[in-house]
Amino acid sequence: MSGFDWPALMRAGVQGLRLRPDEFWRLTPAELRLMLGQGGASAALSRTGLDALLEAYPDRQRGECDE
Repeated sequence: MSGFDWPALMRAGVQGLRLRPDEFWRLTPAELRLMLGQGGASAALSRTGLDALLEAYPDRQRGECDE
């Protein structure tokens, strides 16, 4: 036994994600899990987190303007 429920995975990929069979078979298990929303990714960046990044890594120096 492989440990994978191939029929269910193929249904999720081909029917659920609308992948063509060749696209499905080129995916790694980790890529498929991520596409199905099962990846261990962290939460999306919040506005507070974005503001902190902008403060830490500004596009311009303070006082600099476009010319």
